[in-house]
Amino acid sequence: MIKISHSVSIEDKEIEWQFVRSSGAGGQHINKVSTAAQLIFDIHQSSLPDFYKQKLLVKADHRITQSGKIIIKCQQSRSQDFNRQQALEQFIELVKSVTIVAKKRIATKATKASQRRRVDAKTKRGATKALRQGKPSFD
Repeated sequence: MIKISHSVSIEDKEIEWQFVRSSGAGGQHINKVSTAAQLIFDIHQSSLPDFYKQKLLVKADHRITQSGKIIIKCQQSRSQDFNRQQALEQFIELVKSVTIVAKKRIATKATKASQRRRVDAKTKRGATKALRQGKPSFD
């Protein structure tokens, strides 16, 4: 069982694992050993509550495909087991992230004094730049 929160958990068999060769530099070791872990999780076929499913499907994340699958590839280490653990942690964080409700933004307005200070600063800066516009003097 993979525990997502105190009330939500999923079965190990719902996650499909593939181990592939890592990309990038690394020499002979990287060319012959499949250490990169790829986690595949089908949101539609899962036992997650409907709230989680709906939020995951509309979430804008490059790891969630149009067909409703979460694909996480981890290739940070030369250890297959470490990469597997890292991918699993990323998956749990992704699923947990849908429960976080963003604070509602309260629109604010700049005060008259702050607006005046901003305009005064721009005027001073403009005056400084205007002084530089004269012909260069060669002493």
